Amino acid sequence: MSMKRVIVDPITRIEGHLRIEVIVDENNVIQDAFSSSTLWRGLEKIIVGRDPRDAGFIAQRICGVCTFSHYKAGIVAVENALGITPPLNAQMVRSLMNMALFFHDHVVHFYTLHGLDWCDITSALKADPAKAAKEAFKYTEYPLCTGENELKAVQKRVGDFVKQGSLGPFQNAYWGHKTYKFSPEQNLIVLSHYLKLLEVQREAAKMMAIFGAKQPHPQSLTVGGVTSVMDILDPTRLGEWKSKFEIVSDFVNRAYWADLVMAGKVYASEPSVAQHGCGVKNFISHAEIQVGANEYLYSTGIVKNGDISKLYDLDENLIAEEVTHSWYKYENTQKAGLHPYDGQTTPEYTGFEDGTSIGPEGKEIKTKNLQHTGKYSWIKSPRYDGEPMEVGPLATVVVGLAAKNKYITPVAQEFLKQTGLPIGALFTTLGRTAARCIEAKVICDNGLKALETLIENLKKDKTTCAAYHIDESKDYKGRYIGNVPRGMLSHWVRISKGKVENYQAVVPSTWNAGPRDSNGKKGPYEMSLIGTKVADITQPLEIIRHIHSFDPCIACAVHLVDTKGNTISEYKVEPSFARI
Repeated sequence: MSMKRVIVDPITRIEGHLRIEVIVDENNVIQDAFSSSTLWRGLEKIIVGRDPRDAGFIAQRICGVCTFSHYKAGIVAVENALGITPPLNAQMVRSLMNMALFFHDHVVHFYTLHGLDWCDITSALKADPAKAAKEAFKYTEYPLCTGENELKAVQKRVGDFVKQGSLGPFQNAYWGHKTYKFSPEQNLIVLSHYLKLLEVQREAAKMMAIFGAKQPHPQSLTVGGVTSVMDILDPTRLGEWKSKFEIVSDFVNRAYWADLVMAGKVYASEPSVAQHGCGVKNFISHAEIQVGANEYLYSTGIVKNGDISKLYDLDENLIAEEVTHSWYKYENTQKAGLHPYDGQTTPEYTGFEDGTSIGPEGKEIKTKNLQHTGKYSWIKSPRYDGEPMEVGPLATVVVGLAAKNKYITPVAQEFLKQTGLPIGALFTTLGRTAARCIEAKVICDNGLKALETLIENLKKDKTTCAAYHIDESKDYKGRYIGNVPRGMLSHWVRISKGKVENYQAVVPSTWNAGPRDSNGKKGPYEMSLIGTKVADITQPLEIIRHIHSFDPCIACAVHLVDTKGNTISEYKVEPSFARI
């Protein structure tokens, strides 16, 4: 059997640096896959030795996209360690900010990052706007931005790029690829929503800034509560947040949801996305999106082997990170994996090896390749009770169905009903992409409960921060575990003598993008690719579509720096041919 190596490096339209290598057989079916972060950055080490109240402010700099996620995680981890319960007002304000982040992340992901994996822009330029306007009514009763005149304007706007000899932001993609399934009219609908999203995402960012002072990198969380007191007590600010919630919700309901229903119907016939993309069927998720004192929209639990008839409790003591195939080493231990409280981040970079792969012209060329039997990524390999787990919106939906979650279940069932897809279709790249929209729709339908809870509580209690004391003679440890737009996130802190002694962040893209472990078990990225047939190995759209469905945030997954400015290690990034 003739095997060929295909390298996609860098994967673009993501946060961070990601390389994917696959081995395909003579039929271009992927037999093996390797996921590698090729550049590290980060902040875990900076937090060590600092006042624990600084942890959230530093941790939010892990990433420029997930800033609030790490900010909140760092604050709550310290609160957990110190035994602090913030006032309900603070909890609800944090939730309002959290919803803004989820909205922003999900709509931007589908259109700006992932949408071009489904939508062929050049095909949209050939569409009949009148037919497209009628087509839009098949997927929602009240289509958004799909009137005939609006669609004509969209065609002209993008067509002007073409007349200038360039597609602008749509340059260098695999237009015309045989796995694109939308008709020209359907492509035009998605393109119109792509452009509308550029306006809507600003409103989501403003939602965050109302209580956070700015976005990204909001400033209003503090250990014990929140500091945006004047905004919380101002009815006009609460009303402003609600108005922007309604603007974004309208886009989710009339554009995002409609486009995913359309994709579900049309792409059901495309095997690369409707039959593949979910090789690890173990899922882990955590309660998130608080709407009441003890009420959350998402559920906590574990589903094994894709069996939603059983829900298992999450035992945080069973979480560990391995580095067998990561460019790190564990010192003074024989354990393959360490619990985050005891985590180490010691680099052991082994570099690349000389080899060959298929080049952009379809011919074999000399390249620098990952060491498949050795270490090959700056991402660790998290495991739960020794097993790889997928985290993210698909995990939220699967765990929600297993938990019979009253918020998630009806929305997921409605999506399956409208598309005519069986429940098994969730365990695919198509299902994972749809799950992110289901998460957003759940917030649209129920998120205002948090605002109502806040308003009612303010009538009797204006408290926004809890009092606390750090005893420097005591040792503390605590953690944050929750769900963020890309899945389950946890931050783990040890405090001694009033300072941070150890700090570890186990992020969604670490769970999903990590390399195989000491037992050879692959993570979700790698397993998602196995068995997929690539129509054209010089245009591996199928690979990119699978990986984009996870919404990679590689900057979150790797974070290390020497606080003294010393050189830890040197390496050269040698990307192969770029892919959009």
